[in-house]
Amino acid sequence: MVSAAEQMAANTSWAALGKATDLRNRILFTIMLLIVYRLGTWIPVPGIDGVALRQFMEGAGQGIGGILSMFTGGALGRMGIFALGIMPYISASIIVQLLASMVPSLEAIKKEGEQGRKKINQYTRYGTVFLATLQSYGLAVSLQSGDLVQADIPYWFFIATCMITLIGGTMFLMWLGEQITARGLGNGISLIIFVGIIAELPAALAQFFASGRSGAISPAVIVGVILMVVATIGFVVFMERALRKIHIQYPRRQVGMKVYDGGSSHLPIKVNPAGVIPAIFASSLLLLPVTISTFSGNQTSPVMSTVLAYFGPGQPLYLLFFTAMIVFFAYFYTFNVSFKPEDVADNLKNQNGFVPGIRPGPKTAEYLEYVANRILVLGSAYLAAVCLLPEILRSQLAIPFYFGGTSVLIVVSVTMDTIQQAQSHLLAHQYEGLIEKSQLRGKGSRRGKRRGAARR
Repeated sequence: MVSAAEQMAANTSWAALGKATDLRNRILFTIMLLIVYRLGTWIPVPGIDGVALRQFMEGAGQGIGGILSMFTGGALGRMGIFALGIMPYISASIIVQLLASMVPSLEAIKKEGEQGRKKINQYTRYGTVFLATLQSYGLAVSLQSGDLVQADIPYWFFIATCMITLIGGTMFLMWLGEQITARGLGNGISLIIFVGIIAELPAALAQFFASGRSGAISPAVIVGVILMVVATIGFVVFMERALRKIHIQYPRRQVGMKVYDGGSSHLPIKVNPAGVIPAIFASSLLLLPVTISTFSGNQTSPVMSTVLAYFGPGQPLYLLFFTAMIVFFAYFYTFNVSFKPEDVADNLKNQNGFVPGIRPGPKTAEYLEYVANRILVLGSAYLAAVCLLPEILRSQLAIPFYFGGTSVLIVVSVTMDTIQQAQSHLLAHQYEGLIEKSQLRGKGSRRGKRRGAARR
């Protein structure tokens, strides 16, 4: 059976979108702020030697083309004011969420409702400033050691101006994301990452097809890669929508002399409860040595050359640790942040709900943990397969394709969430229209009755 909400969502059209003024304003507001973000990626940090930077980026290795460049929308490669991107905020938010699940005082603050959420957000902002300070200082020192700064600028003056610019850029991006979330459409932070990935995709596709025209890649490989990307996107959509529904029963209740059936519902558990967080964390940690060596110019040192030889992108140890870290973060983030069996069991017990055949309380928590563990075997394997496939193609078959597994996960999940929010706004608008029509009909019928009574 198709629900009424799904039927209304299927009947939505451009005409309905044109009538939904609030949704249209939200979309325009979101687009405007995303344009501001894209313009900022092209504004360079003061004091950068543009010619030396271009030469450095052309010869840079895999660190610059990895996860950091993807999240900054190319601002890192151009050393724009948004070169740090939104990654400090994402890292700080994840760290605060993990601490809130392990530190009792933070967990108590998190349960205070709206006031607790504001405090957690404030701690996240403080963490963002701290991480952005560390990263901006490291980046500024690396630029100085790489001779990418104009010669007439004093050392500490450039360090100070570069740090202030990069920290300000990150905080401005954080503010843009919060404004989009509050007054726009979709999650602002996710949309900023999404736009950064999409903006760099045309240039990567042009480079990919140019390799085909030059004969470096055969047409059959190009067609195969395109079909593989389409199949991967379809697979990601299927897995992100996959749920394990647990039957929940509510007991009968008696009100006076009447007995009401309690009814039943389902507790949905996603196959991938952690989302794209495990892939982001694993990619960031594994690309950190390559990125540090690229900026500092220490690729030829004995220690760094050994690390890059074994843990460089595409190496067997890199793939092995990538898989292990994805699985670890999938389980860790799920049971500490996104799905806590004890909390879910307590909520069901407070609502007088129970799983048929399972006692409420600790037994229900054990059962939910058992189910979630079995689901995460499939979910973590799916994440690892999607993330490792592009790495294997790039390393073993030398296919220079930009759209990696983490990019696919982010683009697909953000697109699905944004479309779902747009449909929710359209449904709310249609429901409001139905309510207004029913009220007008009620007023018309009352007027008709009054007129009939007056005539009589």
